[in-house]
Amino acid sequence: MKIAGRITGEALLVAKEMIREGVTTKQIDDKIRTYIKKCGAKPTFLGYGGFPGSACISINSEVIHGIPSNDKILKNGDIVKIDVGAEWKGFTGDSAATFAVGEISENAKKLIKITEESFYKGIEAIENTPNPRLGDLGYAIANHARTNGFSVVEEFTGHGVGSELHEDPNVPNYGTQGRGVRIYPGMTLAVEPMINEGTQRVKVLSDGWTVVTLDGKLSAHYEHSIAVTNNGIILLTKVD
Repeated sequence: MKIAGRITGEALLVAKEMIREGVTTKQIDDKIRTYIKKCGAKPTFLGYGGFPGSACISINSEVIHGIPSNDKILKNGDIVKIDVGAEWKGFTGDSAATFAVGEISENAKKLIKITEESFYKGIEAIENTPNPRLGDLGYAIANHARTNGFSVVEEFTGHGVGSELHEDPNVPNYGTQGRGVRIYPGMTLAVEPMINEGTQRVKVLSDGWTVVTLDGKLSAHYEHSIAVTNNGIILLTKVD
C-alpha cells in the first residue's frame, strides 16, 4: 500500500507540473499514464467500469470523473481537479487535488484552501477522538466547509481502498459525531472531500461519467489514501 500510494502521489506531482494555460487534459492524462507505467504499476482508473482515461480530470464546475480530452484546454482562471490511482502488486493508491491555472479568483483560492483544510480536520478528528467513527470524520469535514460558507457533496463519498479501488465502507464527507462505522487500526481508507462553492446538488452528464454542480458554480476536491494504525494516521499518497 505504501509503494502504491507513493507512485500515486508522484503521478499527481507529475500532473501538477503540467498545469498551465494551453495544455489539454488529454496531455496531462498521457503523462500520468506514462509515469505510472514507468514505475512498474498500472493506472487503476484506466478501463475501470469502462472509464477511458488514466486519471479523472475535472475543470471548474465539474466535480469529479471528468474524462480527459484533446478538446478540453486549460485557460487562465480555471481550477482543475486531478484524481489519480496506481495499482502495484495487487494494491492500489488513490489521491486527488485541485490546482489553479494562472490567476484565479479570491473565492476560488478560498474554496481550494478550505477543501484541503477540511480533509485535515477529518484526520484530526480520527486521531483525537477516542474510538472514532465515520460520523466523527464526516462531521469534522462538513463542519469546516460549511462554517466557511461552502457546501458538501453528499451523493458521492470516499471509500475503503486496498486490493480494490473501491471497497467497503463508504466514507461520507458529512455525518453525526459518535455515529457510523467504527474506525480501527488496520483500515485503509480513501478520504476525499468534494466541496462546492454554491449548492451541494450535482448531476451526471450524458457521457455517463462527468459529475457537475447543478448551479454551474465551482467545486474543489482533495484526497489521500490513509492507513489507520495504533500510532496514528499514515497518509499513504502524500509525497513531499
